Amino acid sequence: MTYSILVFDPETRQLGAAAATGSLCVGGWVLRGRVNVGLSASQGAAPSTFWGEETLNLLQGGTAVEAAVKTLTDADKGRDSRQLAALDSQGNAAAFTGRKNTPIASAVLFENGIISGNLLASKAVLSVAINAYQKCVGPMGERLLAALNAAQESGGDKRGLLSAAMLVLSADEAPTNLRIDYSQSPLLDLASLYHRAMSGEYRDWHLTVPTLNNREAGLE
Repeated sequence: MTYSILVFDPETRQLGAAAATGSLCVGGWVLRGRVNVGLSASQGAAPSTFWGEETLNLLQGGTAVEAAVKTLTDADKGRDSRQLAALDSQGNAAAFTGRKNTPIASAVLFENGIISGNLLASKAVLSVAINAYQKCVGPMGERLLAALNAAQESGGDKRGLLSAAMLVLSADEAPTNLRIDYSQSPLLDLASLYHRAMSGEYRDWHLTVPTLNNREAGLE
């Protein structure tokens, strides 16, 4: 029902996540993240409402990403209908895909990232998205949009899309947390919202608010 990508940029130290689905409110359901901790994408035929935050709790407590995913999925009796991807703040990743998720369901790890999906048109959707992300030159948000668009152009969620979301985290900047909860063209709307957020008065204000590395920003 969903595809999502989680990435770490070793040059900017940013964490980035994006997701799209043929159902509503993918950002609220799927993506979670914490600066200097990591990202998670909890999805599937019957997604857990707990896995996303619990993954981050384990990572923040020092659990390795593979162990965090295994700990959560092993303990959940409903795991066969769920899917979880996780990425730590150094770009290490792990995933779990339950056997009852609607085919095609899969996850692919790549350097500093992971992409996962279910109810996909084909497994090629994931590799095409990775390639688009890695080839795109520009800010994190642009690369995430490239991945989402490439995935859908290659078949994506075979029902079509109704929602999309993006999350970009950095210790030096306030979060960029954008959601299109319902639309007949969610990727176009997400791109439009992203470009608005990256320009004009909103962007000027966004750069003045407190960050993890500058909690007194905006007080001058």
